[in-house]
Amino acid sequence: MKKLFFATILLLGLTTAASTSAQGANASKSQDNAKQAQPTEDAPPPTTSQSKRLTIEVTAGKNDVVVEAASVYLKYEEARLLRKDKKYALNVKTNRDGKAHIPDAPLGRVLIQVVADGWKSYGQYYTVTDPEAVIKIHLERPPKWY
Repeated sequence: MKKLFFATILLLGLTTAASTSAQGANASKSQDNAKQAQPTEDAPPPTTSQSKRLTIEVTAGKNDVVVEAASVYLKYEEARLLRKDKKYALNVKTNRDGKAHIPDAPLGRVLIQVVADGWKSYGQYYTVTDPEAVIKIHLERPPKWY
């Protein structure tokens, strides 16, 4: 009989606690909505942050002609302590201005390779210290095969 009495009181206590916390949550949500609805004059408006991106400019020939639709490969490794280093590769194309933009470029040693139709393939290691850097690459004509 005592066990049934204590179980009933425990169940009654749990249901009242649950209903009280639900009402408190609804009240706090309505207060949060009221706070969001009121504009504050002291706080500046939220600004959209520009992501930092690496720019690669590709030109070719004696006249420095921009190379459109050239494939630009960026390869780098992420160092790990317990496992082997993880290798990453990014592939982008140049636009009409001969520029390829790589968003959130990694810092450190990277391999940049450029492949374009009619031009000699290019590949070189670079050390990127500034994520907003501009790397200029000049392609040459391939040697003639007789």
